[in-house]
Amino acid sequence: MENNKLDWENLGFGYHKTAKRFVANFKDGAWEDGGLTEEDTIVLSECAGVLQYAQTIFEGLKAYRTEDGRIVTFRPDLNAERMIDSARRLEMPEFPKERFIEAVTEVVKANAEFVPPYGSGATFYLRPYMFGSSPVIGVKPADEYQFRVFGTPVGPYFKGGVKPITICVSDFDRAAPHGTGHIKAGLNYAMSLHAIVSAHNNGYDENMYLDAATRTKIEETGGANFLFVTKDNKLVVPTSPSILPSITRRSLVYVAKEYLGLEVEEREVYFEEIKDFAECGICGTAAVISPVGKIVNHGEEICFPAGMEEMGPTTKKLYDTLTGIQMGRIEAPEGWIHVIE
Repeated sequence: MENNKLDWENLGFGYHKTAKRFVANFKDGAWEDGGLTEEDTIVLSECAGVLQYAQTIFEGLKAYRTEDGRIVTFRPDLNAERMIDSARRLEMPEFPKERFIEAVTEVVKANAEFVPPYGSGATFYLRPYMFGSSPVIGVKPADEYQFRVFGTPVGPYFKGGVKPITICVSDFDRAAPHGTGHIKAGLNYAMSLHAIVSAHNNGYDENMYLDAATRTKIEETGGANFLFVTKDNKLVVPTSPSILPSITRRSLVYVAKEYLGLEVEEREVYFEEIKDFAECGICGTAAVISPVGKIVNHGEEICFPAGMEEMGPTTKKLYDTLTGIQMGRIEAPEGWIHVIE
């Protein structure tokens, strides 16, 4: 699709084919140099490791046009590091950090016309991913892999933008203790599909997953981490070995402490506590922060004082500050902004 046919201000969160993507192959124990290609299709053996045993990992990050006209990405080094952690857990080869950043940079430069204009509300979403490409019939890691990066312009993740959403407590478990919940593996998201479709069919925007062992502690939504604000304006961030370590969450914790002067608690959060919080939000690359107005637990409604009309005041300050940093309106901490051009 040509960029001049895109309505930047009314884009949904969907895929639009762009001009170039990056591809590199791992064979005989080493990564090839790789490079850009216009080819957007993939040819695989019917017995490829990704098809047989779901050996695939991915990342998500965004490129933006800033207020002064630059194109930048936000903390891609952390995405590279997280992908290395994911690769180790699924016995896949690590794609080097510097080469990851270079590949992201090349893809953004090659598709600069598809990076939405500043102020449009749209961004350029980047999807680095890796998968087992060689035939595997016994249960074991593949011998060959492919690493790719593509980009697509996207609008807000939720149709309502930053309007508060309604979440239900899921009857399904997202991740087992000592499992793969802490890495960005495709298999984690495949098992969440039935749960999210069920939630949508019942009128909810997202699921809240509880810990699988006791079902008493808050984990995440499957695609975003939770944040809570107490009535005395303290930020509370749930922790768990099976929560994906969100780069957005990590950045918001820093913003809360260093830019807004908030007290922050990173700890286990029990479900029974949430009725006492003043605000709730979910955070991740796609949405940055989406405010939560209501959580429903099998008919029991927990409504946050911030309401269903707009973000709570502290959540909004967090959102405005982080997006201000990303868009160049607020000075960023050293190393957070990677300038493409």
